[in-house]
Amino acid sequence: MLQRETWKHFDFLLFGGVIVLSIFGVAMIRSAIAGNETLAGLVTRQVIFVAISFVVIIILAMIDYRYWSSMARLLYVIAILALVGIYIFGTALFGSARWLDTGLILIQPSEIAKIIMIIVLADFFARTRERQRNLRWIISSFLLTFGVVLWILLQPNLSTSIVIFVIWFSMLWVSGLPVKYLWIFAGIGLVLLGVFIGLLFSGVKIPFIEDYQLQRIVNFLFPDPNARHGNTYNVEQALVTIGSGGLFGQGYGSSPQVQLRFLKVRHTDFIFSAMASEFGFVGTILVLALLVFVILRCFRAASLAADPFGALIAYGFGVLLFFQMAVNIGVNLNVIPVTGLTLPFISYGGSSLVSLAIGIGLVESVIIRHKPLEF
Repeated sequence: MLQRETWKHFDFLLFGGVIVLSIFGVAMIRSAIAGNETLAGLVTRQVIFVAISFVVIIILAMIDYRYWSSMARLLYVIAILALVGIYIFGTALFGSARWLDTGLILIQPSEIAKIIMIIVLADFFARTRERQRNLRWIISSFLLTFGVVLWILLQPNLSTSIVIFVIWFSMLWVSGLPVKYLWIFAGIGLVLLGVFIGLLFSGVKIPFIEDYQLQRIVNFLFPDPNARHGNTYNVEQALVTIGSGGLFGQGYGSSPQVQLRFLKVRHTDFIFSAMASEFGFVGTILVLALLVFVILRCFRAASLAADPFGALIAYGFGVLLFFQMAVNIGVNLNVIPVTGLTLPFISYGGSSLVSLAIGIGLVESVIIRHKPLEF
């Protein structure tokens, strides 16, 4: 247990921001699924997950984050075992096996794996901070990351795999990646992009990518204006829904696009569009500003951390939040292909919300134990 005086460093602004976003998310889910008897129970479930998440944040804030450094290898093994377990006990939804059915709830191990990889990579880069920044150091961190990503790719779950790679690269960069290696990464990226485009147009099967994932890319690059179903339809309806909100929105629970169900998966992937329709440009900007505020508090915790391990945890989680937010909004605005990444704290999803709560709890633990500065 922490002594009472240590709680003076607890980031109540960060915690408050998460509370507001989570409660707002429940309200948006309620509006998005209104009148749908099949989904009616999701609101209650999300409320339960929100309550669990608040408890998780407090508990993890009480635990010294440095304890997780000694547990990094065990957590890594647990993540792999959970992901491998998908192939034995997994439940398939929406074309991929990503969930473990406990009988009460569906657990998505890949969501927890993202947080575990932040801890594992933070431990790796903290322990090797005196090591020379060479290709061996880079490849070692890559192989550590790919050991988990491989099993996520096989589900298939390309979007989560990309998230983890983004976390890896961002932590690699902040740990002192020499600029000269950026050119190597850029070259490799261009080669892989060229190979991918060549395989895409030649019709050859691309490893780790399913047909429906390729179809999302094709729909994005060459949309069919006559499509009345699938991802093209969903994105078109999302744009119509966003545009219908105008400056101040049509009011909570009053958007025809949402209430008449023209907008699909409106409580998960496209909840941003539902929010824009009901609260308009002004309301949406306010919600996004709060999300950005939470992200900045994570980066602030990284800057105040007492050691590299704590700094990397807070930084990695801040990157996770920013990337998921940016990608979800990009999908809704049709500037990137449909990915399936949810809007942090707002979209429906128990595993996603609890994993984010774990991240916030870790960040709070870092800030509580930061250097004794008055702020």
